[in-house]
Amino acid sequence: MQAVHSLEQDLYNQPQVARLREQLALALRAAAHHGLAEGVCNHFSVTLPGRPDLFLLNPRGLMWEEVQADDIVMVDDVGKRLAGRHEIEPTAMFIHAAIHRVARKACVLHTHMPHATALSLTEARALDTTLSQNAMRFHNRLVIDDQYNGFALDHGEGERIARAMNGADIVFLGNHGVVVCAERIDYAYDDLYYLERACEAEVLARSTGLKLKPADPRMAQKVAEQVESERLQSELFFQALGRKL
Repeated sequence: MQAVHSLEQDLYNQPQVARLREQLALALRAAAHHGLAEGVCNHFSVTLPGRPDLFLLNPRGLMWEEVQADDIVMVDDVGKRLAGRHEIEPTAMFIHAAIHRVARKACVLHTHMPHATALSLTEARALDTTLSQNAMRFHNRLVIDDQYNGFALDHGEGERIARAMNGADIVFLGNHGVVVCAERIDYAYDDLYYLERACEAEVLARSTGLKLKPADPRMAQKVAEQVESERLQSELFFQALGRKL
């Protein structure tokens, strides 16, 4: 048993995994800096290179603004903690483990960030991707899960959410919040940040009571393709956050 523990700890400390822990901690602190956190709730996770059955996760009980690389926990896809000094929250395991396992997403960011969550409470349930330029980058990239079932306290609910994603990178959870996924942490965080900015602009625009003027959906699709074709800006933004935070 001790030998197994040693192998898991060695994996946790490998340079590539240590770097992922640093990036995940940075994403959490950045989200707190941008006002996207909520108490000690919600989680960010990322699978290990070549090991989709193992992933890194922020621990239970820490505010995002205080998370450092050594606080990140390594777990398997059934919820067993393999390395790390903190406990894990059950709801994190049920949502994140399922999305990694069923939807095959590498990086999963789940938040109750204010403006995106506000739109999840409306009849539309989600962002209108034909309004602002920031919104257009998500055109045809998001889905809506309209079936709110309370806290995700079992594997079945997590798997239901994962299946509802139907391959999409972004899901608006009705009456709940959002999940943003990507193959890399910097890409996922960039999408998370601009998704909230787009939602904020829509909430502000709707609050004026003035009639909104959507763009042609074909233009929205063009903008989405432009963003996806060149993600250097996403990398530079995350590097800048590293220098700042």
